[in-house]
Amino acid sequence: MENKLNNRVIELVDYDSSWQKKFEHEKLLLIKAIGANAVNIEHIGSTSIVCLAAKPVIDILIEVSSLTELDFANEKLEGFGYEALGENGIPGRRYFQKGGNQRTHHVHAFLSGDKNLIRHRAFKEYLIAHSEIAKRYGDIKKHAAFCCNDDIERYMSMKNGFIEKYEPLALDWYGI
Repeated sequence: MENKLNNRVIELVDYDSSWQKKFEHEKLLLIKAIGANAVNIEHIGSTSIVCLAAKPVIDILIEVSSLTELDFANEKLEGFGYEALGENGIPGRRYFQKGGNQRTHHVHAFLSGDKNLIRHRAFKEYLIAHSEIAKRYGDIKKHAAFCCNDDIERYMSMKNGFIEKYEPLALDWYGI
């Protein structure tokens, strides 16, 4: 059922090996838009973890040397279909999305040294290294997608308990 407020359908699909190629294509566009300010561009989120079910949205993490310089690239990013949404609830982040209500890409950009860079990396690597925990996460996400009635806030809320439990473990495992 579609949520009448935003017409966004929350759908989880099995892992798709084309997600890595989609990330690589997008990375080239992002490099064109951001240039040398991009210290690192990484594929994160569930689409970056082989065998994990995911919403078919490519999550991208960008480490930049200057947020101000990144802000100046907004027009170039918009030319590649991205909507700039500022911090969007996380101080120090620059958030971009592509694809309107049925998003295809999310970009999370942070200044080098920001703790959120490490948090995203640690969680991804932890799930890759702990396949049984990743499977549990996938099951929770499937249940949440089925039960949320296309309400993104409810979907996120249903995943939060897992994330709150495993993110600190991931950071510890990652050596932070």
